[in-house]
Amino acid sequence: MKKRFLTLLLLMASVCGAKEVTARTSPNEPVRDSQGAVVRFNTDRKVVYLIFSADDKFEGAPVILNTLAKHDSKGSFFLTGNCLRSDRHHAVIGEIIRQGHYVGAHSDKHLLYATWENRDSLIVSPDSLMRDFNRNMEELEQLGISRDSVNYYLPPYEWYNRKSVQLVEELGQVSINYTPGIRTAADYTTPDMKNYRSSQQLIDLLYEFEQKNGLNGAIILIHPGTEPARTDKLYNRLDEIITSLKAKGYSFERL
Repeated sequence: MKKRFLTLLLLMASVCGAKEVTARTSPNEPVRDSQGAVVRFNTDRKVVYLIFSADDKFEGAPVILNTLAKHDSKGSFFLTGNCLRSDRHHAVIGEIIRQGHYVGAHSDKHLLYATWENRDSLIVSPDSLMRDFNRNMEELEQLGISRDSVNYYLPPYEWYNRKSVQLVEELGQVSINYTPGIRTAADYTTPDMKNYRSSQQLIDLLYEFEQKNGLNGAIILIHPGTEPARTDKLYNRLDEIITSLKAKGYSFERL
């Protein structure tokens, strides 16, 4: 039951997140959403930021690494403590670090910060949130990643509120999320879900977004691990996505 609820929450967030109003003070300033998280960086540069978030599933990481290396591009990986502690992920995480990609926190236990119905209220105490955050950072430090080198935080489930963003800022990091309107984060959906989106549909929607809004400074989230029931893995199409966008003049950088 809990798993089904969280899956529904994620689906609703991916659909409704596109409607959030964003704001900025100038093209050189990051764009923030209504909760204060950065959802787009400098819009005066044709740079795209690929981010990859993982908890217990991480099977696509080698494919992603090979693709980024092929294109001489960098990405940003946000990993939970659960992911970092898993013996089966140690080798690929070491390779991510060795290749110079950004590695940041995604919460230690992949906590849910707020319900969909009442986003304004935390369902975890501030102390619990901060303790979970610090444990995630301790796991990163075990791998040689200095806390001083980590500036950005991707909230678990990509769901948060002003209070959680403020707490993370007090801990010295900026909360980020994928750019509203970009639907690639729905690559976790499985065919049994009502709002399932195939990889081709997600790619088509990405290109439509680019035509209407451009992707300067955009943050694109792709999951490096999904349920086995989803055999149509979007990360297997990353090479195609990068090739197409590079042809339009975009480059790919880490945070």
